[in-house]
Amino acid sequence: MSGRVLVGVKRVIDYAVKIRVKPDNSGVVTDGVKHSMNPFCEIAVEEAVKLKEKKLIKEVVAVSCGPQQAQETIRTALAMGADRGIHVEVTGKDYDTLGPLQVSKIMAALAKKEDAQLIILGKQAIDDDCNQTGQMTAALLDWPQGTFASEVSMDGDKLKVVREIDGGLETIKINTPAVVTADLRLNTPRYATLPNIMKAKKKKIANVKPADLGVELTSRLEVLRVDEPPQRQAGMKVETVDDLVGKLKEAGRI
Repeated sequence: MSGRVLVGVKRVIDYAVKIRVKPDNSGVVTDGVKHSMNPFCEIAVEEAVKLKEKKLIKEVVAVSCGPQQAQETIRTALAMGADRGIHVEVTGKDYDTLGPLQVSKIMAALAKKEDAQLIILGKQAIDDDCNQTGQMTAALLDWPQGTFASEVSMDGDKLKVVREIDGGLETIKINTPAVVTADLRLNTPRYATLPNIMKAKKKKIANVKPADLGVELTSRLEVLRVDEPPQRQAGMKVETVDDLVGKLKEAGRI
């Protein structure tokens, strides 16, 4: 397969940041908080760049949906080796309610517009943990999908994907065009070097709006309330099994 790959790159709150819920419980605090590329999206970019380095594909296009700051995430992908970027500008309330279905519609529309042969996404984002965008995108396009990929190899117009499943590993072979979602063990993303960061500043990022793609962003979901998880109670040590049974009875567990 020699063609174009779209890679989704999502801007999320950095994994090392302690998440704080807003006082009105409408969501989490994002103002003044460090953001970075979703770790699974980094893996997806790395895999796409590796395929290009092997001359199995011609072009890697990084796509991100969100406000102006999403361009920073695209620049990171460009510094890792992507050829160009597409920023789908989503702001205000539309951004607050942007979910997997809306993003899937955008990715499907872009795949048709860009004549992509492959879409690689992270299996999930670390902010909402939905694990839905890849599957929905494949459904909208009626393309085969290889989800939770820990190994991807190309054989002509077919993809061999090793999937991580509950029982171990599953190997499938699918036709292209296709959608692949990257699992943790697919690869180790490279660090963007300073020369590549400088080169990335000269690479093109196209700006489009969902309406340009014919995509309606209205969400059917409403977040009623966001709460901190309950604090875990301190544990205790017991000396004997009888003590354990006694404590469990006191707590009403048995």
